[in-house]
Amino acid sequence: MKPLSPVFRALGLAACSAALSVAQQMPASAPATDSSYIDQNGTAHITRVVPVPKTISPEAQRVLARQVSGVAKPETLAERREKTDKWQAGAGKKSRALYPVNLENSKIAGVPVRIVTPLTIPDDKKDRVLINVHGGGFNSDSGSLTETIPIANLTKTKVVAVLYRLAPEHPFPADVDDTVAVYKELLKTYKPEHIALYGTSAGAILTAEVAVKLKRMGLPLPAALGVFSGSGDLSRAGDSQAIFALNGLSGPLKPPGAAMNLSFYTGHTDLKDPVLSPLFADLKGMPPTLFITSTRDMLLSGTTILHRAFLRAGDDPELVVFEALPHAFWNDPSLPEAKEADHIMASFFDKHLGK
Repeated sequence: MKPLSPVFRALGLAACSAALSVAQQMPASAPATDSSYIDQNGTAHITRVVPVPKTISPEAQRVLARQVSGVAKPETLAERREKTDKWQAGAGKKSRALYPVNLENSKIAGVPVRIVTPLTIPDDKKDRVLINVHGGGFNSDSGSLTETIPIANLTKTKVVAVLYRLAPEHPFPADVDDTVAVYKELLKTYKPEHIALYGTSAGAILTAEVAVKLKRMGLPLPAALGVFSGSGDLSRAGDSQAIFALNGLSGPLKPPGAAMNLSFYTGHTDLKDPVLSPLFADLKGMPPTLFITSTRDMLLSGTTILHRAFLRAGDDPELVVFEALPHAFWNDPSLPEAKEADHIMASFFDKHLGK
Protein backbone atom coordinates (compact mmCIF):
# COMPACT_ATOMS: atom_id res chain seq x y z
CA MET A 1 0.00 0.00 0.00
CA LYS A 2 1.31 3.45 -0.88
CA PRO A 3 2.07 5.96 1.90
CA LEU A 4 -0.58 8.58 2.59
CA SER A 5 -0.14 11.75 0.54
CA PRO A 6 0.60 14.90 2.56
CA VAL A 7 -1.98 16.87 0.59
CA PHE A 8 -5.65 16.13 1.16
CA ARG A 9 -8.23 18.03 -0.89
CA ALA A 10 -6.66 21.38 0.08
CA LEU A 11 -8.66 21.39 3.28
CA GLY A 12 -5.65 22.44 5.34
CA LEU A 13 -5.56 21.09 8.86
CA ALA A 14 -8.95 19.47 8.35
CA ALA A 15 -7.14 16.77 6.39
CA CYS A 16 -5.49 15.52 9.57
CA SER A 17 -8.70 13.92 10.89
CA ALA A 18 -9.64 12.48 7.52
CA ALA A 19 -6.19 10.95 7.11
CA LEU A 20 -6.33 9.38 10.54
CA SER A 21 -9.77 7.96 9.88
CA VAL A 22 -8.47 6.27 6.74
CA ALA A 23 -5.41 5.07 8.64
CA GLN A 24 -7.63 3.40 11.21
CA GLN A 25 -8.90 1.08 8.48
CA MET A 26 -5.41 0.15 7.25
CA PRO A 27 -3.60 -3.05 8.20
CA ALA A 28 -1.00 -2.98 10.96
CA SER A 29 1.76 -2.94 8.34
CA ALA A 30 0.65 0.43 6.90
CA PRO A 31 3.37 3.11 6.94
CA ALA A 32 3.27 5.31 10.01
CA THR A 33 4.94 8.58 9.04
CA ASP A 34 4.42 12.27 9.66
CA SER A 35 4.48 14.89 6.93
CA SER A 36 3.91 18.63 6.72
CA TYR A 37 3.68 21.16 3.91
CA ILE A 38 2.82 24.85 4.40
CA ASP A 39 1.55 26.54 1.24
CA GLN A 40 2.02 30.18 0.27
CA ASN A 41 -1.17 31.16 2.10
CA GLY A 42 0.02 29.57 5.32
CA THR A 43 -2.40 26.66 5.07
CA ALA A 44 -0.94 23.47 6.51
CA HIS A 45 -1.33 20.19 4.61
CA ILE A 46 -0.31 17.51 7.05
CA THR A 47 -0.49 13.91 8.18
CA ARG A 48 0.14 12.99 11.77
CA VAL A 49 0.37 9.71 13.61
CA VAL A 50 -1.19 10.40 17.02
CA PRO A 51 -1.06 7.54 19.53
CA VAL A 52 -3.65 7.13 22.25
CA PRO A 53 -1.96 8.86 25.20
CA LYS A 54 -1.27 7.09 28.47
CA THR A 55 -1.99 10.31 30.35
CA ILE A 56 -5.72 9.56 30.48
CA SER A 57 -7.77 6.84 32.16
CA PRO A 58 -7.97 3.33 30.68
CA GLU A 59 -11.67 3.97 30.04
CA ALA A 60 -10.88 7.12 28.06
CA GLN A 61 -8.12 5.30 26.18
CA ARG A 62 -10.69 2.74 25.03
CA VAL A 63 -13.02 5.51 23.87
CA LEU A 64 -10.26 7.07 21.78
CA ALA A 65 -9.36 3.67 20.31
CA ARG A 66 -12.82 3.16 18.81
CA GLN A 67 -12.74 2.98 15.03
CA VAL A 68 -15.21 5.47 13.57
CA SER A 69 -15.66 5.89 9.84
CA GLY A 70 -14.61 9.23 8.39
CA VAL A 71 -17.40 9.04 5.83
CA ALA A 72 -20.31 11.33 6.70
CA LYS A 73 -23.76 9.76 6.79
CA PRO A 74 -26.40 12.33 5.86
CA GLU A 75 -29.47 12.34 8.08
CA THR A 76 -32.67 14.32 8.18
CA LEU A 77 -33.42 16.63 11.07
CA ALA A 78 -36.11 14.24 12.24
CA GLU A 79 -33.61 11.36 12.21
CA ARG A 80 -31.06 13.45 14.12
CA ARG A 81 -33.57 14.37 16.78
CA GLU A 82 -34.82 10.81 17.15
CA LYS A 83 -31.27 9.50 17.49
CA THR A 84 -30.29 12.24 19.92
CA ASP A 85 -33.39 11.76 22.07
CA LYS A 86 -32.73 8.02 22.26
CA TRP A 87 -29.09 8.54 23.23
CA GLN A 88 -29.93 11.22 25.78
CA ALA A 89 -32.54 9.01 27.42
CA GLY A 90 -30.05 6.14 27.71
CA ALA A 91 -27.18 8.29 28.95
CA GLY A 92 -29.55 10.05 31.34
CA LYS A 93 -30.57 6.71 32.81
CA LYS A 94 -26.90 5.85 33.40
CA SER A 95 -26.30 9.24 34.99
CA ARG A 96 -29.29 8.84 37.28
CA ALA A 97 -28.02 5.44 38.44
CA LEU A 98 -24.79 7.12 39.53
CA TYR A 99 -26.37 10.35 40.77
CA PRO A 100 -29.92 9.75 42.09
CA VAL A 101 -32.30 12.67 41.58
CA ASN A 102 -35.97 13.42 41.08
CA LEU A 103 -37.19 14.47 37.62
CA GLU A 104 -40.27 16.49 36.73
CA ASN A 105 -41.50 18.14 33.55
CA SER A 106 -43.07 21.55 34.00
CA LYS A 107 -43.34 25.05 32.55
CA ILE A 108 -41.93 28.36 33.74
CA ALA A 109 -43.10 31.60 32.12
CA GLY A 110 -44.78 29.40 29.51
CA VAL A 111 -41.48 27.74 28.57
CA PRO A 112 -41.14 23.95 28.92
CA VAL A 113 -38.55 23.00 31.51
CA ARG A 114 -37.19 19.91 33.18
CA ILE A 115 -36.91 20.23 36.98
CA VAL A 116 -34.06 18.15 38.40
CA THR A 117 -33.88 18.00 42.18
CA PRO A 118 -31.66 16.10 44.63
CA LEU A 119 -33.38 13.49 46.76
CA THR A 120 -32.79 15.79 49.73
CA ILE A 121 -31.93 19.50 49.74
CA PRO A 122 -30.20 20.94 52.84
CA ASP A 123 -31.89 23.96 54.38
CA ASP A 124 -29.00 26.26 53.42
CA LYS A 125 -29.39 25.34 49.73
CA LYS A 126 -33.14 25.61 49.34
CA ASP A 127 -32.90 29.23 48.22
CA ARG A 128 -30.49 28.41 45.35
CA VAL A 129 -31.19 27.35 41.77
CA LEU A 130 -29.10 26.44 38.77
CA ILE A 131 -30.32 27.09 35.22
CA ASN A 132 -29.12 24.77 32.47
CA VAL A 133 -29.35 25.41 28.73
CA HIS A 134 -28.60 22.13 26.99
CA GLY A 135 -26.37 21.32 24.05
CA GLY A 136 -27.47 19.79 20.77
CA GLY A 137 -26.39 22.10 17.97
CA PHE A 138 -29.36 24.42 18.58
CA ASN A 139 -31.62 21.91 16.80
CA SER A 140 -31.89 19.02 19.28
CA ASP A 141 -31.55 18.19 22.97
CA SER A 142 -28.33 16.36 23.79
CA GLY A 143 -27.93 17.41 27.41
CA SER A 144 -31.00 18.28 29.46
CA LEU A 145 -30.43 15.07 31.44
CA THR A 146 -26.69 14.38 31.26
CA GLU A 147 -25.77 18.01 31.98
CA THR A 148 -28.14 18.36 34.94
CA ILE A 149 -28.44 15.09 36.84
CA PRO A 150 -24.85 14.95 38.14
CA ILE A 151 -24.79 18.66 38.99
CA ALA A 152 -28.08 18.59 40.89
CA ASN A 153 -26.89 15.58 42.89
CA LEU A 154 -23.43 16.94 43.66
CA THR A 155 -24.47 20.50 44.54
CA LYS A 156 -27.62 19.39 46.39
CA THR A 157 -29.34 22.17 44.47
CA LYS A 158 -32.37 22.27 42.17
CA VAL A 159 -31.54 22.54 38.47
CA VAL A 160 -33.98 23.97 35.93
CA ALA A 161 -33.21 22.73 32.42
CA VAL A 162 -34.70 25.14 29.89
CA LEU A 163 -36.20 23.24 26.95
CA TYR A 164 -35.91 26.27 24.70
CA ARG A 165 -37.35 26.44 21.20
CA LEU A 166 -35.13 24.80 18.59
CA ALA A 167 -33.87 25.90 15.20
CA PRO A 168 -34.52 25.87 12.31
CA GLU A 169 -38.20 26.24 13.19
CA HIS A 170 -37.27 28.89 15.76
CA PRO A 171 -33.94 30.58 14.93
CA PHE A 172 -32.05 33.07 17.09
CA PRO A 173 -33.09 34.81 19.31
CA ALA A 174 -35.91 32.41 20.25
CA ASP A 175 -33.64 30.37 22.54
CA VAL A 176 -32.30 33.53 24.19
CA ASP A 177 -35.81 34.88 24.70
CA ASP A 178 -37.01 31.64 26.27
CA THR A 179 -34.07 31.49 28.67
CA VAL A 180 -34.43 35.15 29.63
CA ALA A 181 -38.14 34.57 30.31
CA VAL A 182 -37.33 31.67 32.66
CA TYR A 183 -34.60 33.68 34.37
CA LYS A 184 -36.89 36.68 34.94
CA GLU A 185 -39.56 34.44 36.44
CA LEU A 186 -37.05 32.76 38.76
CA LEU A 187 -35.86 36.20 39.90
CA LYS A 188 -39.25 36.56 41.56
CA THR A 189 -38.33 33.69 43.91
CA TYR A 190 -34.53 33.60 44.00
CA LYS A 191 -31.97 36.33 44.54
CA PRO A 192 -29.56 36.72 41.60
CA GLU A 193 -26.64 35.93 43.89
CA HIS A 194 -28.26 32.52 44.43
CA ILE A 195 -28.63 31.71 40.70
CA ALA A 196 -26.11 30.24 38.25
CA LEU A 197 -26.48 29.72 34.50
CA TYR A 198 -24.55 27.10 32.53
CA GLY A 199 -24.50 24.93 29.44
CA THR A 200 -22.50 22.68 27.16
CA SER A 201 -21.71 23.16 23.45
CA ALA A 202 -24.66 25.06 21.93
CA GLY A 203 -25.77 25.59 25.52
CA ALA A 204 -22.38 27.07 26.37
CA ILE A 205 -22.75 29.51 23.49
CA LEU A 206 -26.29 30.28 24.65
CA THR A 207 -25.07 30.85 28.22
CA ALA A 208 -22.81 33.68 27.07
CA GLU A 209 -25.51 35.04 24.76
CA VAL A 210 -28.05 35.19 27.59
CA ALA A 211 -25.55 36.83 29.96
CA VAL A 212 -24.90 39.58 27.41
CA LYS A 213 -28.65 39.98 26.81
CA LEU A 214 -29.36 40.30 30.54
CA LYS A 215 -26.67 42.95 30.91
CA ARG A 216 -28.02 44.94 27.95
CA MET A 217 -31.52 44.72 29.48
CA GLY A 218 -30.23 46.11 32.78
CA LEU A 219 -31.25 42.99 34.70
CA PRO A 220 -29.15 41.69 37.59
CA LEU A 221 -26.72 39.03 36.43
CA PRO A 222 -26.54 35.56 37.97
CA ALA A 223 -23.84 34.78 40.52
CA ALA A 224 -21.90 32.49 38.19
CA LEU A 225 -21.72 31.19 34.64
CA GLY A 226 -20.54 27.86 33.23
CA VAL A 227 -19.30 27.83 29.63
CA PHE A 228 -18.49 24.21 28.97
CA SER A 229 -17.04 23.72 25.47
CA GLY A 230 -18.50 26.71 23.69
CA SER A 231 -17.69 29.79 21.66
CA GLY A 232 -18.40 33.49 21.61
CA ASP A 233 -17.91 34.13 17.89
CA LEU A 234 -20.26 32.64 15.30
CA SER A 235 -18.68 34.65 12.48
CA ARG A 236 -15.44 32.64 12.25
CA ALA A 237 -14.28 29.06 12.73
CA GLY A 238 -11.45 28.53 15.19
CA ASP A 239 -8.27 26.55 14.56
CA SER A 240 -9.50 23.52 16.48
CA GLN A 241 -12.49 23.12 14.14
CA ALA A 242 -10.05 22.43 11.30
CA ILE A 243 -8.42 19.64 13.29
CA PHE A 244 -11.07 17.91 15.37
CA ALA A 245 -14.48 16.45 14.64
CA LEU A 246 -17.22 15.70 17.15
CA ASN A 247 -15.31 12.61 18.26
CA GLY A 248 -11.91 14.27 18.23
CA LEU A 249 -9.52 12.74 15.69
CA SER A 250 -12.05 10.19 14.41
CA GLY A 251 -15.25 10.44 12.47
CA PRO A 252 -16.30 12.78 9.65
CA LEU A 253 -14.83 16.27 9.66
CA LYS A 254 -16.29 19.27 7.87
CA PRO A 255 -14.05 21.89 6.25
CA PRO A 256 -13.52 24.91 8.56
CA GLY A 257 -15.96 27.10 6.63
CA ALA A 258 -18.71 24.49 6.64
CA ALA A 259 -18.11 23.81 10.34
CA MET A 260 -19.41 27.28 11.18
CA ASN A 261 -22.39 27.24 8.82
CA LEU A 262 -25.10 27.88 11.40
CA SER A 263 -27.40 29.89 9.14
CA PHE A 264 -30.30 27.63 10.17
CA TYR A 265 -29.81 29.11 13.66
CA THR A 266 -28.48 32.62 13.00
CA GLY A 267 -31.03 33.46 10.30
CA HIS A 268 -30.58 37.02 9.05
CA THR A 269 -28.83 38.28 12.19
CA ASP A 270 -25.46 39.97 11.72
CA LEU A 271 -22.91 37.32 12.74
CA LYS A 272 -21.06 39.95 14.77
CA ASP A 273 -24.18 40.97 16.67
CA PRO A 274 -22.98 41.29 20.29
CA VAL A 275 -25.69 38.99 21.64
CA LEU A 276 -25.32 36.34 18.93
CA SER A 277 -21.51 36.52 19.17
CA PRO A 278 -20.60 37.76 22.68
CA LEU A 279 -16.94 38.13 21.72
CA PHE A 280 -18.03 41.47 20.21
CA ALA A 281 -19.97 42.59 23.30
CA ASP A 282 -18.95 44.66 26.29
CA LEU A 283 -18.05 41.86 28.68
CA LYS A 284 -16.93 44.02 31.58
CA GLY A 285 -18.73 43.05 34.76
CA MET A 286 -19.57 39.47 33.81
CA PRO A 287 -20.00 37.09 36.78
CA PRO A 288 -17.29 34.62 37.76
CA THR A 289 -17.24 32.11 34.92
CA LEU A 290 -15.88 28.59 34.60
CA PHE A 291 -14.69 27.56 31.13
CA ILE A 292 -14.05 23.85 30.47
CA THR A 293 -12.69 22.22 27.30
CA SER A 294 -10.19 19.54 26.27
CA THR A 295 -7.29 19.18 23.88
CA ARG A 296 -9.25 17.22 21.25
CA ASP A 297 -12.38 19.35 21.52
CA MET A 298 -13.56 20.87 18.25
CA LEU A 299 -14.51 23.98 20.26
CA LEU A 300 -11.18 24.21 22.10
CA SER A 301 -10.40 27.41 20.20
CA GLY A 302 -13.82 28.95 20.75
CA THR A 303 -13.74 28.23 24.47
CA THR A 304 -10.25 29.61 25.06
CA ILE A 305 -10.79 32.68 22.85
CA LEU A 306 -13.89 33.66 24.85
CA HIS A 307 -12.05 32.99 28.11
CA ARG A 308 -9.34 35.45 27.03
CA ALA A 309 -12.01 38.01 26.15
CA PHE A 310 -13.35 37.75 29.71
CA LEU A 311 -9.81 38.27 31.01
CA ARG A 312 -9.31 41.35 28.83
CA ALA A 313 -12.57 42.75 30.18
CA GLY A 314 -11.23 42.46 33.74
CA ASP A 315 -13.59 39.67 34.75
CA ASP A 316 -12.84 36.64 36.93
CA PRO A 317 -12.90 33.58 34.63
CA GLU A 318 -11.35 30.19 35.29
CA LEU A 319 -10.23 27.78 32.55
CA VAL A 320 -9.85 24.01 32.87
CA VAL A 321 -8.48 22.06 29.88
CA PHE A 322 -8.65 18.27 30.02
CA GLU A 323 -6.21 16.00 28.22
CA ALA A 324 -6.93 14.30 24.86
CA LEU A 325 -10.71 13.91 25.24
CA PRO A 326 -13.24 14.99 22.59
CA HIS A 327 -16.07 17.49 22.62
CA ALA A 328 -18.37 17.45 25.69
CA PHE A 329 -16.86 14.20 27.00
CA TRP A 330 -18.57 14.73 30.41
CA ASN A 331 -21.81 13.54 28.80
CA ASP A 332 -20.37 10.01 29.08
CA PRO A 333 -20.95 9.16 32.75
CA SER A 334 -18.74 6.06 32.56
CA LEU A 335 -15.52 8.08 32.18
CA PRO A 336 -13.49 8.93 35.29
CA GLU A 337 -12.70 12.26 33.61
CA ALA A 338 -16.43 12.94 33.30
CA LYS A 339 -16.84 12.41 37.04
CA GLU A 340 -13.90 14.74 37.64
CA ALA A 341 -15.38 17.40 35.36
CA ASP A 342 -18.76 17.15 37.11
CA HIS A 343 -17.10 17.62 40.49
CA ILE A 344 -15.17 20.65 39.21
CA MET A 345 -18.41 22.19 37.92
CA ALA A 346 -20.27 21.45 41.14
CA SER A 347 -17.49 22.84 43.33
CA PHE A 348 -17.39 26.03 41.28
CA PHE A 349 -21.12 26.62 41.67
CA ASP A 350 -21.00 25.83 45.39
CA LYS A 351 -18.20 28.34 45.78
CA HIS A 352 -19.94 31.20 44.00
CA LEU A 353 -23.61 30.82 44.97
CA GLY A 354 -24.29 32.74 48.12
CA LYS A 355 -25.78 31.15 51.19
